[in-house]
Amino acid sequence: MVPTDTATFVLNRATGDLAEGAAKLAGEIGSTSVEAVLAQANRTGVNKGAGAAMGSMDPKPAAWYAFDEKDQDTVDWYPQGLTGSDDSGNIGIPAFMISWYFKPEGGERGIRVSFLSPKSLKYQHALLVQAKPDGTYGPIDIHAGGIACFGDLLYVADTVRGLRVFDLNNVLDLRTVQNDLGDGKRIGRHGGKLHAFGYRYIIPQTDSWEVAQAGPRFSFVSIDRSGDTPRLITGEYRDDDPGGWVGRYDLELAAGAPQDAFIMGHAKIQGAMTYEGKWYLSQSAGSGANGRLLVYDGGELTTRPFPIGPEDLAVQDGKLWSVSEFKDKRTVFGVSL
Repeated sequence: MVPTDTATFVLNRATGDLAEGAAKLAGEIGSTSVEAVLAQANRTGVNKGAGAAMGSMDPKPAAWYAFDEKDQDTVDWYPQGLTGSDDSGNIGIPAFMISWYFKPEGGERGIRVSFLSPKSLKYQHALLVQAKPDGTYGPIDIHAGGIACFGDLLYVADTVRGLRVFDLNNVLDLRTVQNDLGDGKRIGRHGGKLHAFGYRYIIPQTDSWEVAQAGPRFSFVSIDRSGDTPRLITGEYRDDDPGGWVGRYDLELAAGAPQDAFIMGHAKIQGAMTYEGKWYLSQSAGSGANGRLLVYDGGELTTRPFPIGPEDLAVQDGKLWSVSEFKDKRTVFGVSL
């Protein structure tokens, strides 16, 4: 990893009318808590399921949880980002949050986040939306390759723009204002009802950190709480090019230039994390081969085995966690730091 100029990666706050649109929806529908969402979650994961995701990894992760059969089997939705209640500090129960993007080019359905309890293995999807001050809203067509939660704010990587921000105080339950969930093929207001492709919960975007100059790409995001000042880590995936960047931002400064930035020197990096002075990089190798965890400690590189299709990184409950993305191999897994 080689230091590089931080000025290239300046982010500027660009709220626009996002907060106004989110407030309009929240005022009409009313918000609920992450804890309440998980209390009635409608899907159940499997402890140490989808074992094919582990491939030849030995030893296997200390813990892993698989999504249910419907979410394993779909080729429409792919999990990407991961964060948790330890990152947030404001969620009162252990929880993970996982972002998914909708892959088909036709019939765009945007991005969603799953709230998962590692204790009950119950989980629930919620659709992330962009609202307007007039109360209309629609899907968000991005890859959502990484997410990180700090306090009540959920940061979602937007590949070409920077970071989109969602307030978890604005988790909105459509059942509070109507008896059914509307048309599963529609979104927004139609016929006097609210629709969200059949989802019960929606979360409107409230803010944005946008890149000041074209060029940098934002593929993943994480939170480092191990130091005196919490930092946000984000950077770029490149398929066959080791020139992807990674940088660390001071969360208290609300955007600006990163405190430091590096060229990683490795291709196919899907997630990056720093914790107690070490760098952790998640490296993929396609749908049929195990990935690797790259660890830099004082400049010295070591590699560790990782499951197939590893993505974003987060630290929770004393472990390093990631999510695997491929069909029938979709898990949230944790390894030792």
